This record gives sequence, C-alpha cells and structure tokens, in this order.
Amino acid sequence: MKLATTAAALALAATTVSFGAASAQAVSDWRTPDPNNVLVVETNKGRIIAELYPEVAPNHVERVRGLAKSGFYDGLTFFRVISDFMAQTGDPKNTGEGGSDLPDLTAEFNFRRGADMPLGAGFKVGSNESGWVYALPVTSQPSALAVMTADRKVSTWGNFCPGVVGMARAGDPNSANSQFYFMRAANAGLDKTYTAFGRVLQGVDVVKAIKTGEPVPDPQDKMLSVKVLADIPADKRPTIQVMDTRGSAFKALVTKRQGELGSSFTNCDVDVPAQVK
Repeated sequence: MKLATTAAALALAATTVSFGAASAQAVSDWRTPDPNNVLVVETNKGRIIAELYPEVAPNHVERVRGLAKSGFYDGLTFFRVISDFMAQTGDPKNTGEGGSDLPDLTAEFNFRRGADMPLGAGFKVGSNESGWVYALPVTSQPSALAVMTADRKVSTWGNFCPGVVGMARAGDPNSANSQFYFMRAANAGLDKTYTAFGRVLQGVDVVKAIKTGEPVPDPQDKMLSVKVLADIPADKRPTIQVMDTRGSAFKALVTKRQGELGSSFTNCDVDVPAQVK
C-alpha cells in the first residue's frame, strides 16, 4: 500500500476524536477481561481465545455462554469455511441445518451507546465515528447526537473485521440459534445485518489454518472443547491481558497506522494486542 504524505498523515491523525480524553489518562494500558466473558476454544489446529461483549449483544452472549457451559459445542466441526471470509461452526448436525432446542434469538445488529461507553481511540468516518468498545471494532452515530435522543444514547454496530465473532442465521433476521463463525477477513457487508458479539484475542492464526470448503470435505476440523474461562480451574486457567483501547498506548498504535495507510485506514487495520500465559 502507498504511504500517505507527511502532511496528509498529520491531517488524518488530527481527525482522531478525543472521546473521554480526561478519563483516558487514568486508564491503564492493559486490562484483565472478565473470565465470565471469555471463551477458550480448543481445536485440533490449536487454541482460540475469544472475548464476549454482553454490553453489545446480551442475548447472544448469554446463549453462546450457556451452550458452552453445557458442553453443547464440544466436538462440533467447522463445516463451512471460506478462505477470505469466515469459519462457521456450532451446529450439532455439522451441516448448517441444525441448532439447539432453545428458541431462536431476536437480532442484536445494533446497540445503544451512551457517555458511559466512550469509543476507544475514536475517529471520524464521514458523518459517523469509528473506534473500539473493548476489543470489538465498531462504528457509531456521532456522539453529539446523544443529547437529542430520549435515552441519551446513539446507535452503534459491530464491524466484521478479522477475528470478530458473529452469529450465523437463516434468511429471517431473527433466526440465530447456536451457530456462529470466526471472521478470517474483513467483510463490511455483514455490518448491521448480522450480530457481532465477540472478538478473538488469541488464535486468529488458528482460525485461518482451519480447513476450507463449502461444505468442508471430511475430515472436518473441530472444536475439541469450548469452555468459559471462569469454569476452568484457577491453576489451569490461562492468564490474559488485553491492551485497553481507551488508553494512550493503543491510541499511539492507531495514530501510527493512520499515518501509514492514510485515507484508506479503517479500524480493521489495527489488531488489539493481547498477552496470554
């Protein structure tokens, strides 16, 4: 990709929005995720660790977390995997035709964001704002509109960047049940039409190593076990630290990347660093 000129880079960096600037100074550069909102997925290709965001899609997170706790996902395969798109799993039939016995979910394509949820490293994109909520890349209506809404919040939606975890569904927007997918590449066409509810913190390389196919030919790669981090015994539980997207260290990463890519920059161009031990 062509680098932006110095002047253009400075101009673009200047568009970065200082949401919660005062509070950002008090934010540590690293945070520890809630173990109740972390999935540890052991596959035959390696481990995937993903953070879940109940603030963004509470019902989808509750569903996936509950099914994981019950052992529902253990042994299920990646039955549909498209190289430059995503890896789909979560079907007890391993065909894309099945689901759990629970009722289908109402879509959570958008969520409401208020002053208590500032965008990490926010920046302008046309008339909207983009940034991160925790490690999830999102786009939002302008924060300034909140003063004109009844709930003092604005509509916000997840961006389907690499590593984002989304819920699969049929043609009906309210037909998601148990199937989900890990993004292997960015696909903005899914924004506001599918529910984003998590982000891979470690293991995007594992996601990209999963065998491809529509359907995947036998033998299909599989999830050997899917556990909520809080349910793993403390002495066997991985220790996870994630760079806080509200902090100065992450802001510096974003500014550097903006300077490198210029006007083509999006929030899909920055990985959120994580440390897993």
